[in-house]
Amino acid sequence: MDIDLQLIMNKVRRLAKETGAFIRTEGRSFSKEMIEYKGFNDLVSYVDKQAEKQITSVLQKILPEAGFVTEEGTISKTGKTFTWIVDPLDGTTNFAHGLPVFAVSIGLMHHDEIVLGVVYEINRDECFYAISGEPACCNDATIHVSAETRLSGALLATGFSCYNFEKMPAYLQLLNSFMETTHGLRRMGSAAVDLVYVACGRFEGFFEYNLNAWDVAAGAFIVQQAGGKVTDFSDGNNYIFGKEIAAACGVHNEMIHVIQKHWK
Repeated sequence: MDIDLQLIMNKVRRLAKETGAFIRTEGRSFSKEMIEYKGFNDLVSYVDKQAEKQITSVLQKILPEAGFVTEEGTISKTGKTFTWIVDPLDGTTNFAHGLPVFAVSIGLMHHDEIVLGVVYEINRDECFYAISGEPACCNDATIHVSAETRLSGALLATGFSCYNFEKMPAYLQLLNSFMETTHGLRRMGSAAVDLVYVACGRFEGFFEYNLNAWDVAAGAFIVQQAGGKVTDFSDGNNYIFGKEIAAACGVHNEMIHVIQKHWK
């Protein structure tokens, strides 16, 4: 891989924070009347679209040969070796309702392996990042997943599908099981934030279905570089494009066991 990942990451970190500043500024005057809909409960706004254009414009200069997988589809480009996976505003529904949990998420894939991840949580001004072969960090401090090894001592995060409800009965049974056997469940509304909170030990685990690559690519990689384990619900590796993800510290195996009891 003939690129300087450290140099690229520094540029992407700066880009994520600049984009976050734009989103933060726009949020001060944003109102629900500005919401658009891509589908049922699938919200978008001019802020998402403009943020994505800003991000992809700069990323093209940083690595001209790379392709893109983006949430808002503002660019169509395929790369032979490298692909940027971008969510300009993960947590759009939170943003639209004035809830302060949303983030910029940017991952870089080399062939089919993520090699760089940056998640900038805008409201707390926390930039989480990692590159291959290096530990994960937040604002220049090394982070690590929780040392907890027992599910009974874990605080878990999850999310709910906004439009695919076919599997909700099984999911509710799963949630009930975790509520009875852990410190509790939290629903933040941003998968990228959930994942980096696993990476820094605030959550012991995170699981969700019906997510897209741009929701999880950067955050999942940061969890791995922070010492965590990331799989799909079958304990396999199809978590970026497979619409199922389970990320955790040492409670991962126990967490997967519970998931598989309810998820058919």
